[in-house]
Amino acid sequence: GRKRLRVVTVSYRYAEPGVVDLGCGFDQEAAAALMARLAVFKTETEEPLDVLRWLDRTLIRIVSRFADYKKDDPQSFHLGPEFGLYPQFMYHLRRSHFLQTFNASPDETAYYRTIMLRETTMNTLVMIQPALLQYSFDEGPPVPVLLDVMSLKANVILLLDSYFHVVIWHGETIHAWKEQKYHERPEYQNFADLLRAPAEDARAILEERFPVPKFVQANAGGSQARFLLAKVNPSATHNSLTGGLGFGGGADASIVITDDVPMKVFMEHLKKLAVQS
Repeated sequence: GRKRLRVVTVSYRYAEPGVVDLGCGFDQEAAAALMARLAVFKTETEEPLDVLRWLDRTLIRIVSRFADYKKDDPQSFHLGPEFGLYPQFMYHLRRSHFLQTFNASPDETAYYRTIMLRETTMNTLVMIQPALLQYSFDEGPPVPVLLDVMSLKANVILLLDSYFHVVIWHGETIHAWKEQKYHERPEYQNFADLLRAPAEDARAILEERFPVPKFVQANAGGSQARFLLAKVNPSATHNSLTGGLGFGGGADASIVITDDVPMKVFMEHLKKLAVQS
């Protein structure tokens, strides 16, 4: 047999309850990973909907305790840099595979949860809020972009790393050029290099990670694009069409067909509940 001994060291800053200085030692990344593990643990004995409500109540209590605001004035609400990303992590955690079991088999859900409970904080954060890189002719090296549907533009290539999936997404223009095989012509070598860059980065992720993620190649409007659309913030949905007829947000914007609220609405409701008397 094999014996494994795990030692955990916890650094704790002691302070009187209610002291503002207590917030200065808050590690929002570690807290998000801890809350994710605790939420997964609670799903063993509670319904996922009850876990989501508990997660919401906990978030409201934290921000109402440490945020600066005037009573009943949501416009005065302000979170310090130590807590600035924490609500964002909780928003994506609510939409993750760990708490949303729709369209996933029980063994698949158990697999996601088991891996998350054993991974590091940084890997857990990637599972909660995936990393999204953009490749384009204008910007040279890949740049991180917002995990938002508005980042899905026609003239860019996106690389999504959600730990369990690695997705390369081609915009409409990029996909059309690829279908016409421009990358095989010598005069369009820069286009071939653009296609090669995300493929090489994806290969590096697949080679170094275990268990190996599922690799997906998708294009705008294709069926495989659902792996990307399920992770981005749905700031433009079928419910936010301009006048109920147009697509709004510009010609490059994509539309997510979902009933999930966008992060902006989520934050507005959080502010109202946190500042109420």
